[in-house]
Amino acid sequence: MTHPRTRTYWLEHAWLGTHVEPGVTLDISDGRIAAVHTDAVTPPPGAEILRGLTLPGLANAHSHAFHRALRGTVQVGSGTFWTWREVMYSVAERLTPDTYHELARAVYAEMALAGITAVGEFHYVHHAPGGTRYTDPNAMGEALIEAAAEAGIRITLLDTCYLSSGFGQPPTSHQLRFSDGTAEAWAERCSVLKERDHARIGAAVHSVRAVPADQLTTVARWAGERRAPLHVHLSEQTAENDACREAHGCTPARLLADHGVLGPRTTGVHNTHLTDEDIALIGGSGTGTCMCPTTERDLADGIGPAAALQQAGSPLSLGSDSHAVVDLLEEARAMELNERLRTRTRGHWTAAALLRAASADGHAALGWGDAGTIESGALADLTTIALDSVRTAGPPPRLGAETAVFAATAADVRHTIVGGRHVVRDGAHTLVPDAPRALADTIRALYA
Repeated sequence: MTHPRTRTYWLEHAWLGTHVEPGVTLDISDGRIAAVHTDAVTPPPGAEILRGLTLPGLANAHSHAFHRALRGTVQVGSGTFWTWREVMYSVAERLTPDTYHELARAVYAEMALAGITAVGEFHYVHHAPGGTRYTDPNAMGEALIEAAAEAGIRITLLDTCYLSSGFGQPPTSHQLRFSDGTAEAWAERCSVLKERDHARIGAAVHSVRAVPADQLTTVARWAGERRAPLHVHLSEQTAENDACREAHGCTPARLLADHGVLGPRTTGVHNTHLTDEDIALIGGSGTGTCMCPTTERDLADGIGPAAALQQAGSPLSLGSDSHAVVDLLEEARAMELNERLRTRTRGHWTAAALLRAASADGHAALGWGDAGTIESGALADLTTIALDSVRTAGPPPRLGAETAVFAATAADVRHTIVGGRHVVRDGAHTLVPDAPRALADTIRALYA
C-alpha cells in the first residue's frame, strides 16, 4: 500500500471523538495525520475538500468474505443457523485461491464503498477440497491479503484453527479443507505468514466445538508470543453451549478461560447466549466483544447482552460477518435498537459510543491501535458521510454523530481515505471502478 508523501485535506465537518468541529484541516505525511488544525473557516490553498461529516475510518472486526456469495440465495424458505450452514459449506467447497481472490477483492471494494478502512478476516478455508494442501499451504490466506491490497483497505488475517466438527468428532467431509489436523500443525503453517504495510496476522479459535480443549492453549500461546489479536466465535448458538456442558461440564466461556484464551488481546465474536458468570469472566479479563447484529438477526441467533458486557469491562466492536448487509453504520444502529427491543427502553449508548465501537475499538480489536481517531500521529484513514442526502438532510451539523448513526447508511459514504489516499472518491471506487459488476461476475462464476 503506497501513501502520498504529503497532502492536505480540509474537512467541512469532522468528528473529533467528542464533538463535531466545523472547518478542520489535516496535514498528512507518509500515510499518517501530521497535524490537525481547527478553526479553518475556508479551505487553505491546494487542500483537497471533503464536504459532509468526516469520521475516522470504520473497522469491520468480523468478516467471512466468501459468505457474501450467499446474499439473497439463503433467504428462500425457513430454517435455522444449522440449515444455513449447509448452504455455506456448499459455497466454501467451490473456492480456489484464484476465485477467492477475485471474490474477496470485490467484497473488500464493497466495504471501502461503505466507509470501511480495515477488515478482520476470520479465515478458515485453508486447503483444497478433501484437505489436500496447496503447494503454498497459505495460498488462500495470501489471496485474501492481496485482495485487500487491491481494494485499498487494511486487513488483519485472523488465521483460524478449525479441527473438529464437534466435541470429540472428526471433521466432516466439508470441513476437511478447514483443518490442519492438530493445533501444532496449524501454528506451523500460519507462522509462515508475513505482515505487510496493509496487513497484520492474527489468530482465531473457530469455536470450542471446533478446537479440542487440550489444543486451545496452543492457539492462545501462538497469539500471545506474537502479541497478536486472537478471536473466537463464542456462544453463538444454544446448541453449542449445551454440547459444551455435556462434554466438559461448563460453559464455553469458562472452558476458554480455563485454557488461557480470554484476555485483553482476545475478542469473542457474538457472545450471545451467556450466563452472568460468563459475562463476568469476559468483562473481568478485558476480553472484547464483537457484535454482528445484521448477521445475528439474519440467522435468528438472538440478541447478545452487549450492554452488560460493556459494563463488565468488555470493549465493543462491530462486524458484518456473513455480509447479509455491509454497513457498519447499520451495525452500530442495530446494536442500540436491538437493546431497545430487548429492554423496551431507549438510549443505551450515545452516538459517540457507537461510533467508537465502529472505529477506534474495532481497530484496536484488530491490532491497529494507531487507527480509528482523527488526531496527530494516527493513520490517515477517514470516512466522509454526506449530510445532504434524503436520509441525512435536515439536522444541524453539530448533531452529525447522531445523524451518521441513526439516519445514514453505507449509501451516504462520499469518500473513503486509507493512508491519506482516496480509495473512494465521490462515491466511486478508484481502484475497482465497477465493484457491482465485479461482485456479480465472481459470484455468478461460483455457481456456474
